[in-house]
Parts: sequence; structure tokens; C-alpha cells
Amino acid sequence: MTSWLECATAYAVVEAVEAKHFDVLVLDGEATPMGGMGLCRQLKNEIFQCPPVLVLTGRVQDGWLASWSQADAVVPHPLDPVELARAVAALARAGSPAAV
Repeated sequence: MTSWLECATAYAVVEAVEAKHFDVLVLDGEATPMGGMGLCRQLKNEIFQCPPVLVLTGRVQDGWLASWSQADAVVPHPLDPVELARAVAALARAGSPAAV
């Protein structure tokens, strides 16, 4: 069964990740006031066994910043649905205990 949880604030994301299990997190690197890249870095540094994180960036040139954020994958705008699906699937497979 597939489920999706959408959060409106960085605080809500942190609270959800602390309370529940997620296979993959998809963060908007362009969100305000706290962007997904800063939030990704916070999660990777503060959450034990943080799930894999995909960051959506505003442009291809922001890939270096996404690597600073410790994102596991990056997909730039304009979003290609096939590329996005591949990235999410790859992270879900890599993060799954069955894939080890």
C-alpha cells in the first residue's frame, strides 16, 4: 500500500519524521521560509537513520547546493515525471531492508 503525507512547515516535517517511518522524503528546495535543502541537512544531522531524501531544486545549477544538504538524490525543475519517478523508486529500493 502506498501512502503520502504532505507537510506545510519544516516543523511539521521534523515532527512527522520523528514519529513515523517513511521510505523516502521529497523536499522542495525552493520552499520558504525554510527551504528543503536546509531542512534536508537538518534532518540528516539530527534524525537517527533518516530516510533517503530527494530534493527538488529550482534549476540544474543548484545541484552543488543539494549535495551540501546531504540529499540522496536531486531532481531539478522543470520536473520530468519519468526522472522523478525513477529517482523516488531508486531511493525506495536502496533504503529498503529487502534490498540489502
